[in-house]
Amino acid sequence: MTVTLRTMTLENRRSIFNLEVSEVQRRYVASNLSSVASCYILATNGGHPFPFAIYADEQPVGFVMLVYGITGYDEPSLAEGNYCILRLMIDKQFQNRGYGREAMKEILAFIRTFPAGPAQYCWIPYKPENNPARKLYESFGFRDNGEVFNDESITVLSL
Repeated sequence: MTVTLRTMTLENRRSIFNLEVSEVQRRYVASNLSSVASCYILATNGGHPFPFAIYADEQPVGFVMLVYGITGYDEPSLAEGNYCILRLMIDKQFQNRGYGREAMKEILAFIRTFPAGPAQYCWIPYKPENNPARKLYESFGFRDNGEVFNDESITVLSL
């Protein structure tokens, strides 16, 4: 299995919009359609969003929204000049197969190319009760910095 990040296209957009997390996880992540709309708003207001479809071989299995600098939401002081994994989801039918872990490797490799500018950190806001997400982030070296915004903990990785 090869996991890749791909640009959203006219051809794959509907399959990405149709991906969704389980009912229990819906309180943790916005829909992919909402995330893509947020990317458009950010891009037209000076932000630097990077929306990607996550593929396992030729099958779309998830979505990630990365941003550089402003997110359009309440954000920690370290947001400016740094990267954020603002949204990350794997469709409910593809979970627990290692796709999230493989996607994180690709996401961090992309961020480390510094596509929007130099940065010292990558940060992720997440709900503290979302244990699977927390464990995944910690396994890549992310550590909570003690800040909380919109009831979400902020976890940070030095790049």
